[in-house]
Amino acid sequence: MSDIDHTLLYLRESLANYTENKMGQQLYEKVETKHYANETAFVKDLDDKEMAYLDSILRREIDYAKNAQDNTRLSQLNEVHELII
Repeated sequence: MSDIDHTLLYLRESLANYTENKMGQQLYEKVETKHYANETAFVKDLDDKEMAYLDSILRREIDYAKNAQDNTRLSQLNEVHELII
């Protein structure tokens, strides 16, 4: 796990906030248990429903990062979001 991509670390942290439902849990488990080389590999492993759900999560998380002026988080989450839109 020490070699995990930094973008995936931010994504995993964000997904941890959405594990109260099945889809959120499913996405969190994917990023937690599979060893993706980068965010592109993760996104390629998603089905359409997972992508749609991740899109909704990322929109909220990106807005939060903007409001918190957390430019690092914003940049990392934007990298993933750009892959799914």
